[in-house]
Amino acid sequence: MQTLPGTTRPRISPAFATAALLLALNLLNYIDRYILSGEVLPIQHEFHVTDQQMGALGTAFFFVYMLAAPATGWLGDRFRRKPLIIAGAMLWSFATLAAVWIHSYQTLYLRQALVGIGEATFGIFAPAVLADFYPERERNRVLSVFYVAIPVGAALGYLAGGVIGAHWGWRAPFFVCALPGFVVAALYMWLGREPERGASDRVHADLKRSTVLGIFRNPAFLTATLGLAMLTFAMGGISWWVPEFLRRSVGLSMGTASLVVGASTVVDGILGTLVGGWIAQRWLRRDHRALYLLSAWSVLLTLPCGILLFFGPHSWAIPALFAAEFFLFLNTGPLNTAIVNSVSAPVRATAISVNLLCIHLLGDTFSPQVIGAISDRAHSLSVGLGATLVTLAVSTTILFAGARFAPVFEEAQISPAS
Repeated sequence: MQTLPGTTRPRISPAFATAALLLALNLLNYIDRYILSGEVLPIQHEFHVTDQQMGALGTAFFFVYMLAAPATGWLGDRFRRKPLIIAGAMLWSFATLAAVWIHSYQTLYLRQALVGIGEATFGIFAPAVLADFYPERERNRVLSVFYVAIPVGAALGYLAGGVIGAHWGWRAPFFVCALPGFVVAALYMWLGREPERGASDRVHADLKRSTVLGIFRNPAFLTATLGLAMLTFAMGGISWWVPEFLRRSVGLSMGTASLVVGASTVVDGILGTLVGGWIAQRWLRRDHRALYLLSAWSVLLTLPCGILLFFGPHSWAIPALFAAEFFLFLNTGPLNTAIVNSVSAPVRATAISVNLLCIHLLGDTFSPQVIGAISDRAHSLSVGLGATLVTLAVSTTILFAGARFAPVFEEAQISPAS
């Protein structure tokens, strides 16, 4: 069809097209990660393994994930990130597809490790690419949308594992969810763009923000990272075990438990992430500490909901789960944005890789297995999950303390009304 004289065809901006494809890849990233959590029971029955051994599958993923992070971060600050993102997406999609042919616990363990390598590559480079498209004050808005993929992907992973797995066996969800990864990776190869490093940075790049050694002397980065690490311990353990907790403690079937967790995760995840990003964006207009303060308050408000979920009456478990997840997801965009903003472009991929190493080493690499071990010994999954409440309290303290180190944007220095 011909275009009328004097008009131009509408054109999608490179930033929007790249962000949309990265969002799609992030969604598939989390779907593939959480399939296993939705079908603990049939895997335990087939391979005759304990809670601790099931938790060890989560440990295998995150252990390799965090070990791969420093190497991939170094690559991301020195080479083009687009081919690295494509390679990571293809790798985790292949590992997900490979689950179809697994017939032993040991092979499943190795498969989890392989997925960790692919997802670590993507998790480091995607936020760094988006940060180069948008300035600091706008990154919270963009990254809040980007991280909506976490709850939606996790929910779809739970649902795929619990519903598809219940009808066609636990291997079927892996086959269904692996194929889209290859398709979106191919689209990103064709349509994705890579901006110049640091093209949108506005904060002054001092030594603490612009050198690798400076990362470890940067209190804004360190407090955000340690606060997120303590939060990640809780979120990793809860996300791995809560479907099984609802089956054992509340009496739901595997499929129903997965549906409940999937529904709460997707509803709370979308609402919590977007509402948290919106509140932080408005708060930032008058207080440069907003990203840290919003994150600290969200974790603090989660604590009473977690106590009610794990130790309260069973009739309150599902409402408490919905409330706890809503507050947890409020900080998703703001806290990740705080980490991205705390460092400058030359070392951003390295800093994100250090962040991933720390949050998984101190967080969810061992939390599923630790919770499983406590559950085996206490004969109570509630007691095991109670360990997450301690780390939530520690996270709150660190994030409140870190607010004093939040970087000030140049725009905020122009005038009080800016």
